[in-house]
Amino acid sequence: MFEVALLFLIIALFVVCAFLPIGSNPLLPFKSSQQPGVVNDACADLEATDSEDSPPKQHFLMYLQNEIESALFPRPTDSVLQRHYDALIRAELDNRLAAMPDS
Repeated sequence: MFEVALLFLIIALFVVCAFLPIGSNPLLPFKSSQQPGVVNDACADLEATDSEDSPPKQHFLMYLQNEIESALFPRPTDSVLQRHYDALIRAELDNRLAAMPDS
């Protein structure tokens, strides 16, 4: 009987951990991208390559990314769809930056 109870507790723990959002799981150190105020992955590689840029340029890129995201549908929860969503945002960000005149 003890083995059955232990197996039930292990399965219940696994199910609870599997369905918790990543941001609220205290065992994982990273934050979910669904939380407000968290920079999405779509601009993370751009910021990594432009780390020596001035803060106003980084703020402008974040503002432009937020403007693009506000015009689109909400961020999907599926990981494959998130990659496509990030690629869509990145492509639109590149298009808008390419259309801007050099100053």
